[in-house]
Amino acid sequence: MSTFRIGFLPLVDAALPILAHEQGFAAAEGIEIRPVRDMTWATVLDRLLYGHTDAAHLIAPLAIATTLGRGRPATPLAVPFVLGLNGNAVTFSTALAAATGLDDSIADPVRLGAALREVALARAAAGQRLRFGVVHRYSSHNYMLRYWLAGVGIQPDADVELVVTSPPFAADALAAGDVDGICVGEPWNSIAVDRGVGRIALVTAQIWRRGVEKVLALRKAQLDERSAEVGALIRALHAAAAHFVEPDAVEENAAILARPEYCDAPVETVMRAITDRIRLSPGAAPIHYPDFMFQYREAANFPWRSQAAWLYSQMTRWDRTPFSAAEAETAQAVFRPDVYREALAGSAATLPSSSSKLEGAVTEALGVGAAQGRLILGSDTFFDRRAFDPEDIPGYLAEL
Repeated sequence: MSTFRIGFLPLVDAALPILAHEQGFAAAEGIEIRPVRDMTWATVLDRLLYGHTDAAHLIAPLAIATTLGRGRPATPLAVPFVLGLNGNAVTFSTALAAATGLDDSIADPVRLGAALREVALARAAAGQRLRFGVVHRYSSHNYMLRYWLAGVGIQPDADVELVVTSPPFAADALAAGDVDGICVGEPWNSIAVDRGVGRIALVTAQIWRRGVEKVLALRKAQLDERSAEVGALIRALHAAAAHFVEPDAVEENAAILARPEYCDAPVETVMRAITDRIRLSPGAAPIHYPDFMFQYREAANFPWRSQAAWLYSQMTRWDRTPFSAAEAETAQAVFRPDVYREALAGSAATLPSSSSKLEGAVTEALGVGAAQGRLILGSDTFFDRRAFDPEDIPGYLAEL
């Protein structure tokens, strides 16, 4: 039986490879998954690059940055499957929550941004800038947070400071006062709230609904050498995704993900995340935020090249490097819709006929072309209602 050692961090959105292993979907495809738990994205990446793992649950921008040689020698990676959309949150310290007037309802990004700007500028003027923790320089957390801050008039790196905080230690960083806020995946926002050290201010689905989050990443050479086995892995993950959204499977899946070898978190906390329920403040009743963590439906696991293009646009913006058409093409080529389609052809999976789309342009349910099945996309708007055209990245950057 062919084996895939898959690196992951203790996050709820590592669910699909874990459940494919635990619930028998991998075995049904004739492969074995061996999950390999780590504590930082840097270690997950190192294991992948040096052959200690065969694939990884990875933050999407890091796959692109690694391929482009940002911060280290370039190594081509491939992303044939998206492990989930959204699922992160921005959590403030209790002091910052009080200073910005957060209450027991989900905040409006624009109104909260205005309140945060007043606090941030006052702190910066006093020489004590607010500090926010993100999970990696090349993470969607970093880019989502920066996109929101800049959009409400707060300049990252000038008005506020952004630092790297590993997800399992994010609540500790808040408790210690090392950061004033975090942008991290579940269960770590909820753990900060339940410990009484944080208050969830926003979910990233409010910043970019249907925004790409974690992906399955492999070394491109590995994908090329093991194409048939990778196809089996994609089918196993797709079956796990279909199972993940079944209401009757929630309790069992939460119990699996909460185990010490996976998230090492309370079952009830994991359960809230996978049922789109969020406890904003200590002791408050959880609220339901639809599609907080988005899986399976609307071809959610399809690797759209336009998603990679948006991430590249933000990488260029915040690394302050010139736009390069060649780099943009390389970045988009990391996402492999061709491999996804080949693996799932002839199955019940919905397969988009296009590999790219306008991001942020869908405001209500919209039927789009499908090579297999019927595809209706839901709203994917950015909080500022700006759309992203992957064919005109320079124009988009100029507008920003």
